[in-house]
Amino acid sequence: MDIEQVRECALSLFGVTEDMPFGDDFVTFRIEGKIFVCLCLGADHPWFALKLPPDRNEELRAQYDGITPAWHWNKRHWSDIHYGQFESEQVAEWIKEAYDLVLSKLPKSVRINYPSA
Repeated sequence: MDIEQVRECALSLFGVTEDMPFGDDFVTFRIEGKIFVCLCLGADHPWFALKLPPDRNEELRAQYDGITPAWHWNKRHWSDIHYGQFESEQVAEWIKEAYDLVLSKLPKSVRINYPSA
């Protein structure tokens, strides 16, 4: 998976928006204003920060060398995914998992507007 495929994957999910609140080197993907992926644009090794439950982050970090605690994010809730080391399908699953997590935390009155809620 390359950087454009990561972007396309995130934007293919219902209701996702993108912006660049941290400057020209990072694109964030949000659902209802809540970030679930922060994609680095200027790195030698392609990566993005991904929000997952703390136990899931620990599990993935133990299983894969290409997943580390997020550098600028809460390390319990965020991991850096060096996506160039993984199959596209796996990366897409993790992005969807982060999306579903954030969606599940939204108020029910908002979630009912989403097909996967």
